[in-house]
Amino acid sequence: MLRLSQQFSRKRAFITGAASGLGKALSLHLAADGWTIGISDVNTEALKKTHHEVEQAGGNPILFQLDVSDKVAYKTVANDFLKQTGGIDLLVNNAGVGDGGKFEEYSLDNWEWMVRINQFGVLYGCHHFIPTFKKQQSGQIMNIASIAGVSCAPQMGAYNMTKAAVIAISETLYGELMDDNIRVSCVMPSYFKTNIAEGVRGGERIKKITQTFIERSGFEAAEIAQEILVRAGNGELYIILPKAARKIWMMKRLMPTRLRRIVKEKYMQAIGRIR
Repeated sequence: MLRLSQQFSRKRAFITGAASGLGKALSLHLAADGWTIGISDVNTEALKKTHHEVEQAGGNPILFQLDVSDKVAYKTVANDFLKQTGGIDLLVNNAGVGDGGKFEEYSLDNWEWMVRINQFGVLYGCHHFIPTFKKQQSGQIMNIASIAGVSCAPQMGAYNMTKAAVIAISETLYGELMDDNIRVSCVMPSYFKTNIAEGVRGGERIKKITQTFIERSGFEAAEIAQEILVRAGNGELYIILPKAARKIWMMKRLMPTRLRRIVKEKYMQAIGRIR
């Protein structure tokens, strides 16, 4: 049994972006321990499949169609979940999109689209659920960022910015909530197999580059999810994985200027091989 499951007897979770990838994998791992899970996603058809799989795995899923960039809809869904469950033990702000393009060529509409989903989606989740966490004097918040918020590779400005914001939000909340017995974890993975490339707006070349990096990663969402839940149960603030991501984290602190050169060289070399 997961340590998180031992820490929260009622086992109530709310997960965004649960129709696929990491959100789905986290839902299935929790289901095996009998959690009640509010699974939410903008893709209702795919979410129905997650609902069925969570039931089969032993969980109690509650399905919510949700666009995390819609603050009014998020408030309604959060209130509905809390009404049905009587509280919340684990919030996973996972929903996100990936994209890229040269800084000045990436349209302002796309910048705003990225910020609304990747950054404000996390903000809304925390804002709507923290009052209940505080009232309970217990709970866990898990924000899914990315090592991109640290490495800041070229031609990924909007994505890098939003993921750096998620790191900052998590660090801020860690300090604010520690006296309320509410723990915060910030997850910073590098590439792993997911369908994040499907929402790309920067063109076919960017989509192909993203898909190539994902396929070359060698990591599946299921194995990433398992480690994340174990480390969150241990109370870790920074959950950085795999080993390559942890190396980037250390280099950012020890040799930040050199890391900028290394990241650019490796990124440009990689995309130069992608046709």
